[in-house]
Amino acid sequence: MDASPFRSRVRRSFTPLAAGGCLIALAAGCAGPPSAPTAAPARQDVVSRAAGDLEEQYQNVIRDVLPSVVQVGAGDGLGSGIVYDDKGHVVTNAHVVGDKKTFDVSVATGEQVLKASLVSSYPDQDLAVIKLDEVPDGLRAARFGDTDEVEVGQIVLAMGSPLGLSSSVTQGIVSAVGRTVSESSSGGGTGATLVDMVQTSAAINPGNSGGALVNLDSEVIGIPTLAATDPQLGGSAAPGIGFAIPVSMVRTVADQIIESGKVTDSGRAGLNITGRTVVDDDYQPAGVAVVSVQDGGAAQKAGLRVGDVVTKVGDGRITTITSLSEALAGAKPGQKVTVTYTRGGSARTAEVTLGEI
Repeated sequence: MDASPFRSRVRRSFTPLAAGGCLIALAAGCAGPPSAPTAAPARQDVVSRAAGDLEEQYQNVIRDVLPSVVQVGAGDGLGSGIVYDDKGHVVTNAHVVGDKKTFDVSVATGEQVLKASLVSSYPDQDLAVIKLDEVPDGLRAARFGDTDEVEVGQIVLAMGSPLGLSSSVTQGIVSAVGRTVSESSSGGGTGATLVDMVQTSAAINPGNSGGALVNLDSEVIGIPTLAATDPQLGGSAAPGIGFAIPVSMVRTVADQIIESGKVTDSGRAGLNITGRTVVDDDYQPAGVAVVSVQDGGAAQKAGLRVGDVVTKVGDGRITTITSLSEALAGAKPGQKVTVTYTRGGSARTAEVTLGEI
């Protein structure tokens, strides 16, 4: 649940915008005769208007989107969610719902706590859908954007319930796109490896998980889910480095859950095994031992057996379960890869046609 520092994410100053305002003022000054007494007030006026325009834009986005962001209570844990449609479906993180089946939901537009029930949870992508038992009047579904239009440098707002402070908003930028990150399995995390994540500098704190990362067109572009941790800070959240599940994956998973009650097509590749990390004589991670193979799955068809130890996928070295997940994160079901493994002390290779997780 959102009680751990793994659910966390620097404000963007107005300096670039103010500088742009000065350039506009100087250009305007160049168009007419020089006038020293009025130059400074003109620049100040443009800077003030520019800052005011951005402030108004923020406020408009908050008015548009915040009513669609809810607080989700699951037992002793607390997180956030987004109203997905007018039927009362709410999308959130799987680690927010945990193993609970019923939830208390608070909306930004009312004081009454609403009851909700689990539709389905998909821990492999850390997403879940819950449904309000009764849909209140005026419930507003969020508007979702396009992952392909998310660009580095975009201003974004993060909305949710950090530390239980409902309807809170922070701001930052998109710092990077296409990140692959692995979630800790401790503190209620799912242990999932998540692909194509949006990295953001918007401050995300415990309780923000499952909320909304929003662009200035009032569109949800992701669900804040993880924060980087800094070993030099004792494993606490690294300021300004957070990650959101991209909206394309959110819609793919939520639509399948709503239609079928489960995810029927993940689009994620796998070996169709369960495994565990093994260590060498120096107690260092050295590979992934196959604990079981799925009947008819990718590994079985390629001849892998229980007891084999996977050490490479393609040219990438495999030392842990996490590194195996990350190696397969960018692959697609049906893709062929060369898997190097050991059996009885001897190294072998197999060409594996990847299955689906």
